[in-house]
Amino acid sequence: MVTFLPSRPGRLADVPAFTRAVGGAESNVACALAAAGHRVRWVGRVGADGFGDHLLAAIAAYGVDTGAVRRDPHRPTGVYFRTDADRATDGHEAVYYRAGSAASAMSPDTVPYDSVTDGRILHLTGITAALSDECRALLYALTAPRPGRPLVSFDVNHRPALWRDGAAAPEVLLDLANRADLVFVGADEAKALWGAKGIRAVGDLVDRPETLVVKLGKGGAYVSDRRPESFADIADATGAGYLERPPRVDVVSTVGAGDAFAAGFLSATLRGLDTRARLRHGHLMAAAALTAPGDLARPPRRAHADRLARLDDRAWERLHLGPGWTGEDLEVRTP
Repeated sequence: MVTFLPSRPGRLADVPAFTRAVGGAESNVACALAAAGHRVRWVGRVGADGFGDHLLAAIAAYGVDTGAVRRDPHRPTGVYFRTDADRATDGHEAVYYRAGSAASAMSPDTVPYDSVTDGRILHLTGITAALSDECRALLYALTAPRPGRPLVSFDVNHRPALWRDGAAAPEVLLDLANRADLVFVGADEAKALWGAKGIRAVGDLVDRPETLVVKLGKGGAYVSDRRPESFADIADATGAGYLERPPRVDVVSTVGAGDAFAAGFLSATLRGLDTRARLRHGHLMAAAALTAPGDLARPPRRAHADRLARLDDRAWERLHLGPGWTGEDLEVRTP
């Protein structure tokens, strides 16, 4: 969808102008992964309108394959407006215009299975499930067990404003999470959705995926990985999980940080890196988003991210990232 970013802080009623940008959790992840050097395909539906033209051109410019995207001549491209306040604060406002959009017409009939399952990882989010009954049916079809299914990654991404039947969201999102192989969920949204208080409670509910990532905000991210070999080279991993705190970051905008974290984690997964490295690459990609305005940010170069991810624990704890740290003029500080 197209996102309209406010020209200044304040209520939507008071913001005089907006800047057009690309929005959407799946496209954010796709663009970040492509910018990080991976082969990525984004599959969806947009309108046969100017906003659809803009989305396809902007996403393709990141190196993403958009050849499987379909143009709908009868439905518009979805749009939304938001304030610049953090999503978790009372001052955040987001208004979606997605009912009847081209994306809401996605279904098992309009999205060929082969177009989304010939890669190593298929990344989905709960946002799609909220758009329509047809979209929900598509996610159930894509997460169904079948021979040759790629690793299914699912970000819960609960957006209450998108659900016409909000009472259905907890059951649907939990069901979809338990049909995936890798799940991302925020501790705050797990509590709001399912009443799960704490990591253990989340793990008791989302107990079928091979890998569960619980995001704790400034507290870091916790991985429960049920593969016995996952912790073979992590000396301080105990039990069935591992916690890694993020570096300190001078935050410019929090929007898109969750998608960036998922992209960093998936990038490291595709490269076969260990659990600690996957978490650290997630944090570093999130730091790139946090230190830049808008939903998308330039990721760190792979060699630079690898060097930071290999820091010893003390150096990692002292790491301090500011705006511009992913570019030529790196602002990486250790006090």
